[in-house]
Amino acid sequence: MRQQPLNAVNNPFLTGNRNKRTPAKKKVNPMGQSRVIDYLEPKALQRFINDQGKILPRRITGVTAIQQRQIALAIKYARHLALMPFVSQDVR
Repeated sequence: MRQQPLNAVNNPFLTGNRNKRTPAKKKVNPMGQSRVIDYLEPKALQRFINDQGKILPRRITGVTAIQQRQIALAIKYARHLALMPFVSQDVR
């Protein structure tokens, strides 16, 4: 089996594309324009925690920084009032 010589056509390091990244898709804000985040609605807060019960970062959820702080505070209030679990049942 013959090996082709490396040139600009078949060598990815010589084509100049190695430093280019595909642009990331902008995440749609799941909260939308609603500014109210209520700790008494654990079903709404459930999508912002993972299966282990950890609060998801905003790079995954797509919310703004202000909304992320409000969500984290609401989840902590709901946990303190026993409306949401601190950990999932599957982890135990």
